[in-house]
Amino acid sequence: MTSNQNSTVAHALPGVSGMSLYVPAHRVDLEQWCRWTDNSWPKVQAVVGKSFRVPGPHENVYTMAANAVLRLIEQYDIDPSRVGFLGLGTESSTDNAAGAVIVRGMVDRALEPLGRPRLSRHLEVPEFKHACLGGIYALKNAIRYLRTDGAGRQAIVVCADIAEYERGSTGEQTQGAGAVAFLIEDDPKLFTVDLDRSGSASDYRGPDFRKPFARHWKDPYARSGDRIADFPVFSGPYSTFSYLDGTVTAVEEMLRRLDVSAGRYYADVRALFFHRPYQQMPVQAMSFLYARGLARGDHHHDELRALCEEAEVAYDDVLRETESAPDLFGTLLEDGPTNPYAATSAVAALLRKKSSFRELLAAKMSLGDAIVRDLGNLYSAALPAWLAAGFEDALESNIELLDHPMVAVGYGSGDAAEAMPLAAAAGWKDAAARIGAKRALEGAIDLSREQYEALHDGRSVDGLAGPAPGTFAIARVGETHEPAFQDLAVEYYEFVPQA
Repeated sequence: MTSNQNSTVAHALPGVSGMSLYVPAHRVDLEQWCRWTDNSWPKVQAVVGKSFRVPGPHENVYTMAANAVLRLIEQYDIDPSRVGFLGLGTESSTDNAAGAVIVRGMVDRALEPLGRPRLSRHLEVPEFKHACLGGIYALKNAIRYLRTDGAGRQAIVVCADIAEYERGSTGEQTQGAGAVAFLIEDDPKLFTVDLDRSGSASDYRGPDFRKPFARHWKDPYARSGDRIADFPVFSGPYSTFSYLDGTVTAVEEMLRRLDVSAGRYYADVRALFFHRPYQQMPVQAMSFLYARGLARGDHHHDELRALCEEAEVAYDDVLRETESAPDLFGTLLEDGPTNPYAATSAVAALLRKKSSFRELLAAKMSLGDAIVRDLGNLYSAALPAWLAAGFEDALESNIELLDHPMVAVGYGSGDAAEAMPLAAAAGWKDAAARIGAKRALEGAIDLSREQYEALHDGRSVDGLAGPAPGTFAIARVGETHEPAFQDLAVEYYEFVPQA
């Protein structure tokens, strides 16, 4: 797609007019964490990032989501009565019946003291769950809503999650918590989303990153602390193979629908945003995609042959892997976790060491990078947070995004992926100026080792910050279980007004 074509199409597409971000105040500095756990700080910094956030005892996925939605309404002066769709994407629900309506209930009660009307009674309130892809599924469905029975109205999507892992596990340093909200309109002010040329992919991966409810009663998982935790069951290498296979399938389908070669697209695209469970994963995915692009391109085979020779893999093996459609789950059942792209992965690993490829990454994947290194893994909110940080960074760095194609690649372990072409809207700078991504990270409170471990395990701990003014908090939890009325374990919320 040429720049002119991209600009022409952009005006006819729905998309995003605003974004907001909320993260808890409590922070774990990963350099300190490395000292506590005897891990290598240079390695963790390069692979994972700089810090992650931890929710306080008064917070959960719903309070974070409500905080992000309320910020969105205030920052973009949204008329709540115009909103016809409020979607929640999460894998951290604590209720198997209610979902986005809980967020709606909190926001309604905060709007009145702010002098604003409640959200419309004629409001859809769906929840979307598919690991880290739930928020992107919610975004796609909000756009479809505006294209059909919701034409002329507005939609809000909020992605909120708490990524937590057992202490001492390989995933502990990739924790995080936060929420990102989108305002979606027919005439977007920040960026358009081209669903007509998006690429989708899915395939069943069996035990790849699961949260089976029965794990709470099984050893060795059962109760590692004083609370019921939401630690996933996961397998690192197998999850990596699944991530690469899913994202490459979605991206290559998007390129097919755009009718553009991989080489041409990667040269023209201004910004690449991926689901980001940790710092290195998008880099690994992009190097893998680039190697595949060389294999599919008619004019890059000499470059690929040279890389194969240096990586000590067969050129024909890379070509064969590029045309293959492996059954990862079937292979797992027979042989255990096996890399179906061993030759391509070797070329990709070599690419990551090349200065020319690192320069490409700096040009295409650096927007917002400094901000998201301090966020940790936000599951369904990880990609949205990078988008928010990227647009704010482009504004502050005076980088023009108009007439330059961009892409957002979402992924959910399990396995499904989405690749969506984006384009900056004509007035994107005004909308980006209201995001407040850096502002959302202000006021961080670094936890000591004792505080972190107690908070992680659900034990009482002194010195933690309470709810900030203008935010939501868990007020109490119901205890009644009688025939006439029951609210056992139902959470009640309060809005802490501004001083």
